[in-house]
Amino acid sequence: MIGFAAGEIPKMPLNLALLKGCDIRGVFWGAWARLNPEKNRANLEKLVKWTAEGKISSHVDRTFPLAQTADALKVLAGRKAIGQGDPAPVAQAPTQ
Repeated sequence: MIGFAAGEIPKMPLNLALLKGCDIRGVFWGAWARLNPEKNRANLEKLVKWTAEGKISSHVDRTFPLAQTADALKVLAGRKAIGQGDPAPVAQAPTQ
């Protein structure tokens, strides 16, 4: 999980990390990014590169045509989207 936007801070069952063989780390990314702008930029550029290469991807819960932007915002405001997301309505080709 990376961050949270608002509301209750997510809780993770500690046994899950043990069962999956993972570790849990917390960081103050915003403060680090302000103190290390060059390293932060390099990290973001690497993420963009990995995305372009198909090495990583984000989950797309659903898409909305531009005409349904209000509906998309309601889904986000109502916390109905899975994962975090940005309203990015897709333009539709005109119908004939």
